Amino acid sequence: MLNFEEIKSFLPQKYPYYMVDRILELKEKEKVVSIKNITGNEIHLLGHFPDNSIFPGAMILEVMAQTATFLFYSKTKKQKVNSFLGVVKEVRFIKPVVPGDQLKVSVSTIRITKNNAYVHAVATVEEQTVAEGDMIFVRRK
Repeated sequence: MLNFEEIKSFLPQKYPYYMVDRILELKEKEKVVSIKNITGNEIHLLGHFPDNSIFPGAMILEVMAQTATFLFYSKTKKQKVNSFLGVVKEVRFIKPVVPGDQLKVSVSTIRITKNNAYVHAVATVEEQTVAEGDMIFVRRK
């Protein structure tokens, strides 16, 4: 649905913090599904861990958060919306993610208020859950 160039133009992050490679599904303010291809040359793997590369949990959380920002993507406006991760609630890291894995992240809205978005995120590899949890985003215009 959205390719990498479209993703880069929307995200406020810059290299090396692009954590979303493709948006597969997008229902504005309802649900977003993305993928992140994990490669052996990820900068985050240089020290985590050199002899047993594991994609850091903090980076999985970043993939979830960046995916969630696309809940506010408007196909017609295509403008950036400032949303900041405010709260991480009960995120569980269940299985390690390693080079060669394709991380698929699905973020669904629990509730959106004027200034906040409450979401549930699930990250899978080959249809097995590797991480999941709830997050609250603060929106600023």
